[in-house]
Amino acid sequence: MPSPVDLPETFTARPATTADVPAVHDLVSAVERETIGVVETGADGIEAALTRPGLDATVDSLLVHAADGELAGWAWINRGRRAQVDVAPAFHGRGIGSALLGWVEARAAEVGVEWVSQTVEDLDQAGAELLRSRGYEVLATNWQLEMPATDLKVELPDGVTTRTFRPGDARAAYQVIEDAFDDWQPRRKEYDEWARMSIERSSFAPGKSPVAFVGDELIGAVLSLDLPDSDDGYVEQVAVRKDQRGRGVAKALLAVAARAMHAEGRTTLTLWTHSGTGALAMYERLGMTVRRSSTVLRGRV
Repeated sequence: MPSPVDLPETFTARPATTADVPAVHDLVSAVERETIGVVETGADGIEAALTRPGLDATVDSLLVHAADGELAGWAWINRGRRAQVDVAPAFHGRGIGSALLGWVEARAAEVGVEWVSQTVEDLDQAGAELLRSRGYEVLATNWQLEMPATDLKVELPDGVTTRTFRPGDARAAYQVIEDAFDDWQPRRKEYDEWARMSIERSSFAPGKSPVAFVGDELIGAVLSLDLPDSDDGYVEQVAVRKDQRGRGVAKALLAVAARAMHAEGRTTLTLWTHSGTGALAMYERLGMTVRRSSTVLRGRV
C-alpha cells in the first residue's frame, strides 16, 4: 500500500497504473500549457516513468481524484530520491500540492534516504515557493537550449564516421552515455532503466539519432525523440567518450541530427543540459541559445 496522504475532504487517492497514462498525460499537458505555453511531455514518457525499473507504481506513485472522478493531481518518486508532483490548474489553491509533497517526503523517509529532489520550471513561481516554504534548497539548474534545425554542414573530425542508430548499438551507446554522466549524476543507471527511459520509448527516433565511430568503436551518440505535441526536434541525450572530446564530435553529431530533423519539417533542435555537466558554454559555442530554465530543489526528509 502507498504511504498515507493528508488530502482535503472529498478527495481520494490511489496508486497509478499504465491504464491511467492518458488521463495523467492530459493533466500534465494542462500544467505545461499553463506554465510554459506548450506541451513537451509525451504520453510515452509518463508510461516510461511509471514502468522504469526501480519504481514500483503500487507504492511509488499516487493519483488524487475529486469527488466527481476528475484527476486533480499526481506524483511519483523514484528510489526515494527524485520526485515529480503535478496539480491540475483547475485545482490550484486546494491543498493538493502540499498533500502530494507530504506523501513524497513520507515515502522517501520509508525508503530510508535523507534527501528528495524535484525539478520545477522557473516560470512556476508557486511551485518553487511551496518547496522553499518547506526548506528545499537549490541543488542545480537545467537549461533548455535551442538552435535552428537547418541543413547544417557536417564536418567530421579525422578518423570519425557516423551513421544512424541501430539496435545493436544499444549497449555501447549506454556505456558511453553513462560513463559521460558519471561525473555529475547521483547514481549510475542500470542498462534496463536507461533503455526504458530512452531507446524503448515509442517516441525514440533512430533515424534522427546519429552515432559516431572510430574504427569499430562507438565513441559518441545523440539520441533523439519525436515528441508528438511539439514542432521541435528534441535531443534526449548527447555524449562523447572522454578521450575523444574537444575534437568536434558533438558538434558533428548535432549537425547530423539537425539535418534529419530539418528534412522532416522540424524548424528547431532543442535539448536540456544540467549545471553539473559544465556543458552550457560548449553548447553556446556551437551556436545554441538558452530558451528557458528550471531548478532542481532538494529537501531533507
